[in-house]
Amino acid sequence: MLATANRMRAARAQAPMTLAALRPHVSKGSRAMLAAAFPGLASAAREALVPEFLDTYLQELGRSSVLFDGIEAMLQALEQDGAKWGIVTNKPEYLAREILPQLGWEARCACLVGGDTLAEKKPHPLPLEFAAAQMGFAVQQCVYVGDDERDIQAARAARMPSIAVLWGYRQDHEQPQSWGADVILEQPTDLLDAGAWPVHACMLRGDATGE
Repeated sequence: MLATANRMRAARAQAPMTLAALRPHVSKGSRAMLAAAFPGLASAAREALVPEFLDTYLQELGRSSVLFDGIEAMLQALEQDGAKWGIVTNKPEYLAREILPQLGWEARCACLVGGDTLAEKKPHPLPLEFAAAQMGFAVQQCVYVGDDERDIQAARAARMPSIAVLWGYRQDHEQPQSWGADVILEQPTDLLDAGAWPVHACMLRGDATGE
């Protein structure tokens, strides 16, 4: 996403922005990232850049991305324990689906729900309810892991247990402790502790696996 923003800035003769400047806005979507990348533009002008942002992001997808430390070990532990995991994101489904083969996840991810897969997206509960059904579970048997307040709002609306994580993407003023998650974890390796989970079941996740 940083490469995308900086390609667009370079095309407009602007200096690169730093990861630190963009990172807090990632969970808020393309429009928030464009606002960070082009703060001098009016909102209508930034809105017109959304298609370019998505096209450029598709070209850059996977070139610079790495998993957060501990994510692969955690997923392997879940799979070895017989659990299923899937992805519910507000990213357009076609972009999210492009990531799976790059990570070797296309046969491992039990379901993928994007922001445009259904008529609603997070914080509406429908994507989580749909994902649980796709995986063959009741929502109460699943845990949603996310790094944004909308993730926890969606889980609460769906009555799905939730884990708020502190290693993902959020702005300085946001307070995950106030979101109402069942559990808050600081590091991906914390997910290797079975006692840290609000239920022992499958896992759905948002954008808290890599950058």
